[in-house]
Amino acid sequence: MIGLLGKKTGMTRIFDESGNVIPVTIVEAGPCFVTQIKTKEKDGYNAIQLGFGDKKIKSTNKPLLGLFEKAGISPKRFLAEFKDFDLKDIKLGQMISVDIFSEGDKITVQGISKGKGFQGVVKRHGFGGGPVTHGQSDRLRAPGSIGASSFPSRVFKGQRMAGRMGGVKVSVRNLKIVKIDKDQNLIFIKGAIPGHINGYVKLIKK
Repeated sequence: MIGLLGKKTGMTRIFDESGNVIPVTIVEAGPCFVTQIKTKEKDGYNAIQLGFGDKKIKSTNKPLLGLFEKAGISPKRFLAEFKDFDLKDIKLGQMISVDIFSEGDKITVQGISKGKGFQGVVKRHGFGGGPVTHGQSDRLRAPGSIGASSFPSRVFKGQRMAGRMGGVKVSVRNLKIVKIDKDQNLIFIKGAIPGHINGYVKLIKK
C-alpha cells in the first residue's frame, strides 16, 4: 500500500480525446516527507508516517518538534501513516512526490466530510416526512413514532433520529486518476471526494 497526503483545492472539468466532459476534483498532492519509519521489530508493524503542509515552529509542541528535528525537516501540519509500505528504499526525511502515481490508477481517498451541524431526519436520513394534507399542520418534516408503547417502553439503540451530521472520516474507493501535473504537484481525480475546499485528504493506492 502506497500513498500521499494532499489538500483538496476544488472541482473543474476536463475533456478526453473524444471530447467527453469529465468532472474532476483537483488535489494538491505533496510533496510529502517521511517523518517516521515504523518496523515490525520495534513497533509491531511496518509503516511510514508522512507529513504535508508547513506549520509554524511556535505552533508546534515539543514532542513533535523533536520528531521533525530527527527527520531533518521543518514542522508539518498534517501527519498520517501508511501501513505495509515498501521500506527498502525509504529514508527518514525523504521527499515523496506525485511520481508514485500514474494516470489511470485506481485509488482510495479518505477525508473528513463537510460538517452540517444539527439536522433533522429528512436531511440526515432521507425520511419522507408526513402527509401534506389530511388535517396535518405541523408534522411535515417530523420523524413520526420513534418507539412502542408500554412494551418495551424505551427507544431502541440506533434509532434514526435528528442529530449532528457530517464531520466524520469518509473513504471513497475506486476513484480514477485522469491527469497528473507533476510540475505543480496536482492530481486530477474523476468525480467528487470527501471534505471541503482546502481540507486535507489521504490518497491510497493498494
